[in-house]
Amino acid sequence: MPRLWDISPPLHSGSPVFPGDAPYAQAWNARIGPGCPVNVATLTLSPHAGAHADAPLHYDDAGAAIGDVGLAPYLGRCRLIHAIGCGPLVEWTHLEHALAGLPPRLLVRTYARQPTGWDPQLPAFAAQTVERLADLGVVLIGIDSASIDPADSKSLDSHQVIRRRGLRVLENLRLDDVPEGDYELIALPLKLVQADASPVRAVLRELTEKP
Repeated sequence: MPRLWDISPPLHSGSPVFPGDAPYAQAWNARIGPGCPVNVATLTLSPHAGAHADAPLHYDDAGAAIGDVGLAPYLGRCRLIHAIGCGPLVEWTHLEHALAGLPPRLLVRTYARQPTGWDPQLPAFAAQTVERLADLGVVLIGIDSASIDPADSKSLDSHQVIRRRGLRVLENLRLDDVPEGDYELIALPLKLVQADASPVRAVLRELTEKP
């Protein structure tokens, strides 16, 4: 049976979120007891908590909500490339050792171990790197940090590239211990028809057939 790698970080009340975002919170609306046969929770969270897919609406006021975005980019062959310790930006030089025959989805691991708290110095993509990946036919990029742009960026250059080039993005993936190589990606967003992002349960599945 093909091996699965769960690349979603745990999502709980202590999970880090971007400063200013709503943290994960849970309250019990009903508990099992006399006259009540079920437990029912109420959740409050930013749609950018944990592993998540940004919608065009996140970085474009006229962009589509995540529930209106096609699912095809989030399902299929992808490549994981290690750029561990790359510094503040993932540059082309960090990836070029593994770009031959690149499939249309690319994930980049920048941390040896994903932090358990907020990282204000989070690694991000250089906008020129995203542009060149789009030139190669990439339709989705993903990263193990909280954003494809630096945490203090106001221009969001990499987000503006994916807006202009029509790419999709996954952020805050947990890629610890996953070897570099090709996999099948499964990371479907929820059909939230008004939201600017959606949590995903992202997994990588071992390929059973060679390209």
